[in-house]
Amino acid sequence: MTGSEFVATLTQAGKNSDRPSAKIIVDALLLAEKTAKQQRISYNFDSLVGTWRLCFATGTRKVRQRGGIILGKGFYWTKLTPTYLSFGEATSAKAEISNQVKLGSVFLKLTGPAKYLSKKNLLAFDFIHIQISLFGRVIYNQPLGGNKSQTKDFDNEPIAKLPFFAFFLITEDFIAARGRGGGLALWFREK
Repeated sequence: MTGSEFVATLTQAGKNSDRPSAKIIVDALLLAEKTAKQQRISYNFDSLVGTWRLCFATGTRKVRQRGGIILGKGFYWTKLTPTYLSFGEATSAKAEISNQVKLGSVFLKLTGPAKYLSKKNLLAFDFIHIQISLFGRVIYNQPLGGNKSQTKDFDNEPIAKLPFFAFFLITEDFIAARGRGGGLALWFREK
């Protein structure tokens, strides 16, 4: 599969019909990641700004015998529980991230600070605030864990100790990344 082929395959994953199998998507994601490393492709944070709908994800599982992590088979995220990742405009090296999940009339939103290392295409983040809405009305809006000073801690926290996404493919229509836990994910821009 060539560069243009894996982009076409991943683009097809965002369609409502004739989507490639999970194995084909995982293979295309792995090839995109390998290509980005080989070509040392660097993306700027501005290309992430906006709202992205989760389309496909893989899990991982730990293997004791090998002492490592094995990538899961992958699956298309159900449209019954749309999940979104949003990035706000960055000021200097700081930005804001939010993760939103909708289940029927319940809407859960986590927000927090993020920092982007463009040389590594790495976005570290920390969710510090939770908001829950029911039928469009906010019913809970509080800091996570009751700690209101977590932003200061985030600024001083080493990247290695934070959750992160290592983005390896960013286009106008979709983004792909590997999470800290080793899983892969594919999001499409929400129009």
